[in-house]
Amino acid sequence: MRATVMTDWQLSVADLPDPSPGPGQVLTKVLACGICGSDLHLLKHGARQMALAAELRADEPPDPLRPIPFEPLQPTVMGHEFCGEVIEVGAGCDRLKVGDVVVSMPVVFDTDGVHALGFSSRYPGGYGELMVLSELLALSVPKGLPHRLAALTEPLAVGIHAVNKSHIGRGDAALVLGCGPVGLAVIADLKAKGLGPIVAADYSVKRRGLAEHLGADLVVDPRIETPIAAWRRYDGQRPLVIFEAVGVPGMIDQAMAMAPKDARILVVGVCMEDDRIRPMIGIGRELSIQFALGYDPAEFASSLLAIDAGKIDAASLVTGTVTIDGVAQAFDDLANPDAHAKILVEP
Repeated sequence: MRATVMTDWQLSVADLPDPSPGPGQVLTKVLACGICGSDLHLLKHGARQMALAAELRADEPPDPLRPIPFEPLQPTVMGHEFCGEVIEVGAGCDRLKVGDVVVSMPVVFDTDGVHALGFSSRYPGGYGELMVLSELLALSVPKGLPHRLAALTEPLAVGIHAVNKSHIGRGDAALVLGCGPVGLAVIADLKAKGLGPIVAADYSVKRRGLAEHLGADLVVDPRIETPIAAWRRYDGQRPLVIFEAVGVPGMIDQAMAMAPKDARILVVGVCMEDDRIRPMIGIGRELSIQFALGYDPAEFASSLLAIDAGKIDAASLVTGTVTIDGVAQAFDDLANPDAHAKILVEP
């Protein structure tokens, strides 16, 4: 099969052996796979992150559910936001059949352990023509739901998890810093749950427009008005939950500096670089800071159902599609926030 591979932190297109399903697994033809911001960060900061992960593992007890690390010098097919069609069923599978269209949490199991799809040297992710999935985790896509929208199940589940993790409730206000795909997913889920008011901030005109479309009550350009000033002007009274969805050095400290007393900060932007904060700000204002990663199986399933029910306008997030040959250029294009929100790979 053809695939875009990452080898030694560089992208190229290669021909790879077709994968085959083992017991409890199905082989799928990839229909669409989103390019995630974490993939862009991995390409740039992956070596540092792998060193940090190894350092942390040295002080932790063995965990059979910890994914097996990939080998950066071996070809790795990234892509963990995918939708595919089952074309072969492995031994012991009795729920899925050839022709079923599915999505899945990006994890596959075998006798050696757990493998993170998109971050595995053994199992290819969605930037290739074929993927092996564990039948146990695969969800059938509702009939009539386009594969491009089903592929957004994973990134929207990240937003659902962030909202749930924040414990925001009715009577609270939300301030979303950063309106990339993660911030937009947070806004969409807040709106779907009837929570808010929602104030959103981003430098990009395009992303501010998407934030408003998905349910933000007020959008602000930080060059013109600070996000906290916009919230005070619009509301300023309710307990505030700040969602940091940018993921670059300095943003957590900025969120702390603007936060009112007793505010909660939910960090969902994935910063892969060293950062620093000023603890006295948090102490003086008695701030609560929560970090969030991923989602659980119920949140993943609820994301698919919300897209199918039209509770979230997933189609508005898709701003471009590419083939395998266009992945490297898409990585460059996504650096321009006014050009794209979500690019899908359609092998």
